[in-house]
Amino acid sequence: MTLRYHTPLSPSEQTAFGIATPQTLALADRVRYAELDILRHVNNKSYMGWFETLRVAHFDSFCAHHFDGGPAPRLVVRNANMHFIREMVMGEDYVSTARVAAFRNTSYTLEQQLWAGDLRATLTAVMVLLDPTGSNRLPLPQSLRDQFTHSEGATSDA
Repeated sequence: MTLRYHTPLSPSEQTAFGIATPQTLALADRVRYAELDILRHVNNKSYMGWFETLRVAHFDSFCAHHFDGGPAPRLVVRNANMHFIREMVMGEDYVSTARVAAFRNTSYTLEQQLWAGDLRATLTAVMVLLDPTGSNRLPLPQSLRDQFTHSEGATSDA
């Protein structure tokens, strides 16, 4: 399979890469030399960077337009739990995926996975929306809540 890097992958492309359940967003890339540590496997900070890139792409692609005409929210990570499953090495192709699993009034839980032939790492992050000043939480618009439910299969924890 020829992967398209840095471009959202279709459900069929995700399945062809070995992802059993296609996710809302999936991006492919390849491990670079600069992402390795002294043991010649991927440095832990690289995983965090890959997941951050995907979180931003997910928000920009699926969430940001729900705030058109209103204040653009500040999106912050309240907490994140990463699970390293198996190391990655130079030159491996990988696909990182993201989907919203649950939401509350002002936050949502984003589940992320990293695949390279098999599952290599996961990250679950609670994302909180703040007003532009960062001093108050910003409620999720109903249109975004509906999208999370209908397009991503998320459940309301409110």
